Amino acid sequence: MIVIAHVSDIHIGATPESVARATAVMRYLDALPGDLDAVLVTGDIADHGEREEYEEAAKVLAARHPVLVGPGNHDVRREFRRSLLGEEPADGPINQVLRTGRAVYAMCDSSIPGRSEGELTEETLTWLEGVLDGTDLPVFVAFHHPPVLLHGPVDQIGLRAPERLESLLAGRAQVPAVLTGHAHTAAAATFAGRPLLVGGGVVSTLKLPWEGGTSLDNCADYALPPLIAFHVFDDEGRVTTHFRAVPV
Repeated sequence: MIVIAHVSDIHIGATPESVARATAVMRYLDALPGDLDAVLVTGDIADHGEREEYEEAAKVLAARHPVLVGPGNHDVRREFRRSLLGEEPADGPINQVLRTGRAVYAMCDSSIPGRSEGELTEETLTWLEGVLDGTDLPVFVAFHHPPVLLHGPVDQIGLRAPERLESLLAGRAQVPAVLTGHAHTAAAATFAGRPLLVGGGVVSTLKLPWEGGTSLDNCADYALPPLIAFHVFDDEGRVTTHFRAVPV
């Protein structure tokens, strides 16, 4: 059995409470009695893409479990690389892979510099194809922007041209699920014939239209607790998800 923690949208620097909320989540994970196979953080790490925000995020996200962090639309690639990954600054997509003895985690960069909506470039899709072709292990595919409508405020800034990814994943039984963030609300759907699991927001929760969240300008609730998800992949090939609210 594989157990993955899914964290998203910590937005360090967005509010005075952002660090405390993200810290509470990571302390909760570190205090678990058992080891997690991976902690996947699906984007919007810094709210303004500034060095100080990433330096704070690097301290907050340090954990005893393997952690893989990807960018979102609020992130800035050069500073993300420099301050969070310890790499030389560069403008290309930040695609990363985590390999364990039981699974592979492909974190794709769906951000478009300077834009809120997302896209998986040909460079990223070619990279992902290589990851999929290079292993017989299960591959969890993760990125920031959901590739389907969620009937919420972020639909207007979702993933462009998702059919290219759908075509790549078609028939790939080795992909148990697709994991995304961006929505600031826990959600589940299907994409390319497999589960699409959307992590809840850590910094805030976005109210849905029937809850009064009619636009991105009026939908953020900062009082609700941070949400995380545990994805369980069992020996029968089934993915089960448990959502958890973390007290701050």
